[in-house]
Amino acid sequence: MKLMDFAVYEQRLKWFAFGLGMASTISVVQGWQLFAMLLSLPFCLIWMYCAWLHGERQLKYINMVFTVLYLYGLGRYFFLV
Repeated sequence: MKLMDFAVYEQRLKWFAFGLGMASTISVVQGWQLFAMLLSLPFCLIWMYCAWLHGERQLKYINMVFTVLYLYGLGRYFFLV
């Protein structure tokens, strides 16, 4: 599998990421932190992939930082529970 294999689905991935972002925002407002992190992680991965397709370095690196933070938060949550 190559990086460009899913390029034909880019617009669908962006709409799916939009839905994840909306659901994550609702989760934050409702106080469901675990659910928000679980939704935000794939959101960041999708946007990181889309940035790689177009060489948008800044967007890619920002989403890499958020991905690491969400992984840390999820690990911390499951370690402390």
